Amino acid sequence: MDAQLGTNDSPFGVSTNQVKYHLPYFTPAEVEQLSEKQRGKLSVTQEERARQLACGFIENVGAKLGFPRRTIATAQNLYHRFHLFFPRNLKDLTYHDVCLAAIYVSSKMHDTLKKPREILMVSYAIQYPEFAAKSKVAGELDIDPNVVEHDRQSLLKLERAILETVCFNFTARMPFPYVIKVGHAFKATKKLTKLAWRLAIDSNRTLVNLQYPPHVVALASLYLASLLTSFEQGPAPVPTGFRTSHEIADILGRSGDWERKFQCHVQDLQEIAHPIIDLFIQAAQNPLTSTSPTTPSSPHPTSRPSTSSNNPASSTPAPYNADQLMRLKIVMRESEYPPRPRLGSANVDGMLDSSMSGMHMGGMGVGSLGSGGRSESGGVVTTRFMFAPPGMVEDYR
Repeated sequence: MDAQLGTNDSPFGVSTNQVKYHLPYFTPAEVEQLSEKQRGKLSVTQEERARQLACGFIENVGAKLGFPRRTIATAQNLYHRFHLFFPRNLKDLTYHDVCLAAIYVSSKMHDTLKKPREILMVSYAIQYPEFAAKSKVAGELDIDPNVVEHDRQSLLKLERAILETVCFNFTARMPFPYVIKVGHAFKATKKLTKLAWRLAIDSNRTLVNLQYPPHVVALASLYLASLLTSFEQGPAPVPTGFRTSHEIADILGRSGDWERKFQCHVQDLQEIAHPIIDLFIQAAQNPLTSTSPTTPSSPHPTSRPSTSSNNPASSTPAPYNADQLMRLKIVMRESEYPPRPRLGSANVDGMLDSSMSGMHMGGMGVGSLGSGGRSESGGVVTTRFMFAPPGMVEDYR
C-alpha cells in the first residue's frame, strides 16, 4: 500500500498526529493481499474483467481528450492503486467515477490539465452514445445541469482520495523512455523496439507498474517482445549490427552481466511477462468483449453492452493465438528461475487498517470516502504526508 500510518496521541487526548509515507512499489504478495481485501464478493475473474473495463474506459476518454500516452498510462495506474486502498463495492460509486477522477489527477501530474466539465462531457458521450448522436453541438450533450454539477463534485471529492493514496506525490515515471534506451543497448531492431513500446503500454492494464520500477518494466517489455517474435518461429534476417529476437530472448532469459548493468533481475522480467501474456490470452479468448491490447489507440468497450456491440474495434481479431500463448507460458515456466525473495513494507494489514480508518471520517458524500479532521474521540487529527518510504525520509531532511 502507499501509506503507512503512525499515531502520536497528546497526553490530553485532543489531537492525533498521523504520518503517511509514500510507498512507490509493492511486492507481488502485498498486491495480492491488498487486492483480496478490496475484492469483496467478486471472484478473481470478475475483478479482472472490471479492471479491463476501467482501463478501456480511461483509454477511450483520454484518447478523445487528446491526452498524451503518459497521461493515460498514469491514470490507469492511479485507478489500480486506488483499489488497493478502497473496496470495489463502495455504495453509489461506479468504476466510471473512479476513472474520471484518476484522469483528472493524472492530467494535473503531467501538466495536460482539462477542466472537470470537459472530462465529464467526453465521458457522457462515451457512456451514452445515443444521446451524443442527437446532440446539436459536437461534444455537448443535453445533460441536466444538476447532474453535471453533482458529478463534478463527486469527481473533486474522489480526487482528494486518490491524492491521499499517493501521499500527494506528483512524481510519475513511465517505462516508455527506457524502452528506447534498452532497445539501443541490446541492438534491437526498430520493429522489435516498437513492439516492446506497445507492450509497455499494455503493462498499464495490469498491476506490474505498481510492483516494479519503470526501467525493469521496459526491459521486461523488450524481453517479451523478443519471445513473441521468436517462439515457434525461425530466425528472421536483421540488418547488420542488430541482434535477432532469438538472441535477445536468450540474453534476457539468463542471468548475466546485464543484470548488474541495468540493476535488474532476470526473475523480475519473467514475473512481469506473465501478466501481460495473460492479457493477450484474455483478448484472444474474448474477441467480442475486449479489443486487442496491441491496439491501444483504438476505441474500447464500456460497461454497457449496447456501446460495446456498436464498437467497430470489438471485431478486431486478436494478434496472437491463445493456444500459442499458452504454450509459450508453459515453456517459460519449465525453464525460468524461481521467484526471488523481495523485502516487503511493514505489516500490510496494519497499513491497510490505519489508512482506511482515516478515510471513513468526514462524510464526503461518495460512499464512505473522505478524510476528516477529527478522530473517533473527537480530537483533532493532523496528517503529515511524506513523499518517500519510512527509511528514506531522513535523506530528504
